[in-house]
Amino acid sequence: MNQKFHFVARIVLGLVFLIFGLNGFFNFFPMPPMPERAAAFGMALMQSGYFLPMLKSVEVLSGALLILGLYAPLGIVMLFPIVINIFLFHFFLAPEGLPMAIGILAVELYLIYSYREAFKGILEAKSDR
Repeated sequence: MNQKFHFVARIVLGLVFLIFGLNGFFNFFPMPPMPERAAAFGMALMQSGYFLPMLKSVEVLSGALLILGLYAPLGIVMLFPIVINIFLFHFFLAPEGLPMAIGILAVELYLIYSYREAFKGILEAKSDR
């Protein structure tokens, strides 16, 4: 059961980011109307010219890594700041999406826990001396 849940969680999170990352390039899902401050934030990211293409590229790459099971811990690490930002965006600017954001955060945290052995090395205090 645990193996199945792990597999499903990895695939679901990978699909979410692969599909919505590709949507950033091909716009096959229309954007719903957003509250004023959330829309202003989104416009600022668009006007930077570079940020959204970079963000969506990271989402597509990370999603693909999770779906394929190749370097899944790397994909999880790459997605972590994005997932935190999705949660905070909905918490502060667009609360109607908060349940979805909490679900994505929960799956991300579960996968971090699942792959905890892969992260041991980066969580050890080391000195360059």
